[in-house]
Amino acid sequence: SVLIYSTSSQMLLSCCLRGGVCASANVIGTSGTNKQTPQKRRDVLIALSGASLLPKPSYSNASSKISSSVPPSTLIDIGELGLGCWSWGNSFVWGYEESMDDELQRVFNLAVDRGVRLFDSADSYGKDGRSEQLLGKFIKEYRGEDAKKNNIILATKFAPYPWRVTSNSFVNAAKESAKRFGKEKIDLGQLHWSTENYQPVQEGALWSGIADAYEEGIIGAVGLSNYGPRQLRKIHKYMSARGVPISTLQVQYHLLSRFPELNGTKETCDELGIKLIAYSPLALGLLTGKYSVENPPPGLRGQAYKGVLPPLPTLLETMREVGDAHGGKTLPQVALNWCICKDTIPIPGAKNVKQLEDNLGALGWRLNAAEIAELDKAAEKVGVSTSQNIFQTA
Repeated sequence: SVLIYSTSSQMLLSCCLRGGVCASANVIGTSGTNKQTPQKRRDVLIALSGASLLPKPSYSNASSKISSSVPPSTLIDIGELGLGCWSWGNSFVWGYEESMDDELQRVFNLAVDRGVRLFDSADSYGKDGRSEQLLGKFIKEYRGEDAKKNNIILATKFAPYPWRVTSNSFVNAAKESAKRFGKEKIDLGQLHWSTENYQPVQEGALWSGIADAYEEGIIGAVGLSNYGPRQLRKIHKYMSARGVPISTLQVQYHLLSRFPELNGTKETCDELGIKLIAYSPLALGLLTGKYSVENPPPGLRGQAYKGVLPPLPTLLETMREVGDAHGGKTLPQVALNWCICKDTIPIPGAKNVKQLEDNLGALGWRLNAAEIAELDKAAEKVGVSTSQNIFQTA
């Protein structure tokens, strides 16, 4: 049993995440109706935020020797396309099973071979940080070129769980993640979300803790996630006073969620010299063309995004036309290239080699200005957007 915040009531919800089933949240009704109440909607959004949860750990002060790969010398260049690893270990939303591990290792190996540098995880992705554990295993067992292996950037995010209320608790969280990676230093450590919306008193511990972890050499660079422009300026002022640079900010950004370019987030990042990372760039599968009103996404995604499906075909048709003009590029490739052309680094997920190959097809070409404008216009005509992460701040 684990705990998660309910932001509207500032209460804690208890969920059992065994076998991918949330026993107490009742996301989908069991009494013969799938009517989505506000409570169900909130629970769905919390699950889709990636907040699969860890039990409260007991930390030890004893040091342990762990192997380390040579970290990249800079985060100025982290590649055009990264790989999001939420589905690597998450059973609740993505149906992860250990039988998938061999294929995930092949995905990792191919991604590194093809020049992907950034692999993004979180300590809340899967039971006991399973996603981080897998990345640690995969990098250890990678048998490709040393130069490519040493160029890998392992990134993770630290969740502000209710028991993490001191700066030292975040330093310890970083140490635990480093152990799961099998590294002495995490290349990019990120705050998973801000608590400003529901528990502002905890925010100071987040900021101080990740700055301490940076100063102690536990993380090589600092990043953020789900921060809007107002809160971003606040933390930037704090970090600047401590001499801690903020390298990256990741937010949900895709054709059905363009708020970062409309609410000042992208503009603020450009001003402050922070690189924007686009997570869920395929809108959790909606922009792949696999889903429709008749064939909605399975599980939570189908519940959360059923209102987007009816007007979606017009956007997908425009994407097909644009892809055809570039020699038959697929819908995911068009969607990812759009993100790249917006000067962001998309981090799509991939659970098999076929999906990775499709994602990599977004590289090596560019949409022109007219095509970008056409896609923007088609996205506006959809008239609805996917729900923002429930922890996203202004």
